[in-house]
Amino acid sequence: MDFAQNLVYGFSVAISPVNIFFCFLGALLGTLIGVLPGLGPAAAIALLLPVTFKIPATASIIMLAGILYGAMYGGSTTSILVNIPGESASVVTCFDGYQMSKKGRAGPALGIAAFGSFIAGTFSTIMIMLLAPLLVRAALKFGPPEFVGLMLLGLTMVAFLSEESLLVALMMTLIGLLLGTIGIDPVVGNQRFTFGILSLMTGIEIIPLVMGIFGISEVLMNLEQTQEFEIFKGKIKGLLPTRTDWQDSAKPIARGTVIGFFLGIIPGVGAIIPTFISYALEKRLSKHPDKFGTGVIEGVAGPESTNNSASMGGFIPLLTLGLPTTGIMAMFLGALVIHGVQPGPLLVKQHPDLFWGVIASMYIGNFMLLILNLPLIGIWVQFLRIPYWILFPSIILFCLVGSYSVNGNYVDIILLMIFGGVGYLMRKAKFPGGPLILGFILGPMIEEALRQTLILSDGEFAIFFSRPICLSLIVINLLLLLSTPIKELLLKRIMT
Repeated sequence: MDFAQNLVYGFSVAISPVNIFFCFLGALLGTLIGVLPGLGPAAAIALLLPVTFKIPATASIIMLAGILYGAMYGGSTTSILVNIPGESASVVTCFDGYQMSKKGRAGPALGIAAFGSFIAGTFSTIMIMLLAPLLVRAALKFGPPEFVGLMLLGLTMVAFLSEESLLVALMMTLIGLLLGTIGIDPVVGNQRFTFGILSLMTGIEIIPLVMGIFGISEVLMNLEQTQEFEIFKGKIKGLLPTRTDWQDSAKPIARGTVIGFFLGIIPGVGAIIPTFISYALEKRLSKHPDKFGTGVIEGVAGPESTNNSASMGGFIPLLTLGLPTTGIMAMFLGALVIHGVQPGPLLVKQHPDLFWGVIASMYIGNFMLLILNLPLIGIWVQFLRIPYWILFPSIILFCLVGSYSVNGNYVDIILLMIFGGVGYLMRKAKFPGGPLILGFILGPMIEEALRQTLILSDGEFAIFFSRPICLSLIVINLLLLLSTPIKELLLKRIMT
């Protein structure tokens, strides 16, 4: 099928009543979660993963995608009105968004954030449709050795680009890989790390793991916060940006959209780093850089477009190569695997309804978000007034029910509590959770591809160095791992 036929087919899937409903539900829940301080897309997707078990695969991914870009939209509302980022990628929006509110320009700030996100989301969706088939054709040349190298590169990139030290991120990745080996060995049938517990013979379920690491730990961290949020009390007016606002924002939106999308494709980058790059670029290119941080609309338009396009850029390597670029994308991978869908080069051929339906739903979802964000601003502001002591019991109850509903096993609840405590300690110690989740999900896939490779080569590891693509991936892995110690060594010599 050509581009036009694919688009028509995708919309025929996306506009079915079931898919439209879950697209709307995801956009609505994502916006609400983005608005509420302390919750973000990672925690939201972790909390709602169990819900997707009972609905079709296409509808579940459409809903989760709606939650992701909905949270990116909603996070700007909290950043602009409360000076508290609704989710991590909206940190930069606080710099000028809140200052615009204090000047009585909350309406234009919210409006340009919504329109910028809509433009970025639409552009990203078009680029996914154009680039994904090209990557699929290239990826069809990959065999098991290349997939081992590619997945290892994904793990290395996520660790390498983590906000914390490379050593800590690699350690968390290795722990995730070890957790992924718990259960029955798929080849020889031996028990691994089960300690005689029958419930662990099938391995650790992803639900209690991600709910504990992201959901429970988020609640525990937020309970430590005692400060009261100062919510914007003035009347929000002028949501439609003026001609001057559009003139000031057009180029930042365009630059932010392109920067965010292409950086979002790179494993490990996520949406946070591109927003800071966008803000720094706009400040450097501005004729009045000294005004940044005092309430200029460019400081809202650029980063808000960037975070939305970056979050959607991660769908390209996920859908075409089966390579999640962030912890959030790893949860999408887990959701697909739970439904028996294997992301990768054959996804388009084996599940065209899911591939093109999800992409087409992004057009619809972005339009829904534009409608939800502008007229319902007053309602979102009211949600900001809900005390956290009312919210946190509901979140914990949802985690308990979600974990138990997977297998009806009390061991999953115990694991949820254990991982919640571990996640809390990790956050206190500033240990990243994304590499752990990625290692957990990719571990079994790497093991399977590695064993297939060794079967093909009769146990010879030389196969990894005899294939050009695989060798290139291994060299890139080694360069990334060695770059940090080499840089530190050079700095030490310069200092001495």
